[in-house]
Amino acid sequence: MSRPLLITDCDEVLLHMVVPFAEWLDEAHHIHFDVDSGDFVNALRHKATGLALGHEEIWPLLRGFFATEMHRQYPIDGALEAIHDIAKVADVIVLTNLNDEEREGRIHQLREVGVEFPVYTNQGGKGPLLTRLVAQYNPSVTVFVDDLGHNHSSVAEHAPDVWRLHMVGEPRLQPRIKPHHDAHARIDDWASARQWILERFEGGAAHGA
Repeated sequence: MSRPLLITDCDEVLLHMVVPFAEWLDEAHHIHFDVDSGDFVNALRHKATGLALGHEEIWPLLRGFFATEMHRQYPIDGALEAIHDIAKVADVIVLTNLNDEEREGRIHQLREVGVEFPVYTNQGGKGPLLTRLVAQYNPSVTVFVDDLGHNHSSVAEHAPDVWRLHMVGEPRLQPRIKPHHDAHARIDDWASARQWILERFEGGAAHGA
């Protein structure tokens, strides 16, 4: 019989991203990122003028961070222990929304903290690529973990029998982000998430729930 499959996001699920990004913006670009505001776009302001950055300024900064600063990211509390424990009974895939040319950097970054599972890069909603991965692995049951609600909506649309766990691993973001309606559960700590995932493996597919 095929093994269960865990498909997990990386940023704010396995590794902290927003806080290291904010620290780099302050140090390298003199930009203040109000992480606690819960508003990613309007929270970035030039320190000298107080003016908010426009979309056209934010995305090149993100790409710059992922190009040269991934080493600043560090594991979410309990993530590494839980993910390796889950890997004893299931296949594990990291499905991350990065540009394809950033994939090798992500693989190296995860290897440095002891995570050596297959890494797939994606742009946009994760449902279509997840569907192809599930078909490739043909698991007994699949669990998907992500911090962004629109990815849960995408997976719910394209693969409704996949269990969907909404997790926001960064404590400063947790109070600002509501549980998403297209996820089956919201759990922000890996000790509890590990148990929930293993229980889903035992119980079978979500049957379009």
